[in-house]
Amino acid sequence: MINNILLTGKPGIGKTTTIKLIVGQLETKEVAGFWSQEIREKGKRVGFSIETLSGKTGILAHVNHNTGPRVSKYHVNIDDIDSLMVPEMVSARQSDRIIIIDEIAKMELFSQRFVNEVLRCLDTSRVIGTIQEQRHPVLDRIRSRDDVELIELTVMNRDQVPQQVIGML
Repeated sequence: MINNILLTGKPGIGKTTTIKLIVGQLETKEVAGFWSQEIREKGKRVGFSIETLSGKTGILAHVNHNTGPRVSKYHVNIDDIDSLMVPEMVSARQSDRIIIIDEIAKMELFSQRFVNEVLRCLDTSRVIGTIQEQRHPVLDRIRSRDDVELIELTVMNRDQVPQQVIGML
């Protein structure tokens, strides 16, 4: 059984790109989960989308949302976290697939259902994901787990990390 593998690093270093490269090297039937991406309009970031590996999409956070917890200029969409991310993790956990979680960060932590399901997924030792560097009690608890292999993504190593992770599987 693999340990959970979580990538961390500065914003914009390529964590999501690396996760996508890893997923691209695995059989689609072997993985389930989600990633988040920037939403850009006229060259400016206005929010973050959710994309599940099963083809569903939603909004994680957006500047034009008027409800939900605020992080910087974005309002977090807890409804889409709970209706897209959480069921995708449950489905992956209940199968034998590798669970892709991109990412475990401040915005997602506003959903207690998300936090609870991430912890259940980690108990399977089948998670490949990303975790924000920022200090937070839940993030610190996850990073300190014995079953978590933390890999810091840097400009120097990010081209090698996808193969490193595949080798760990």
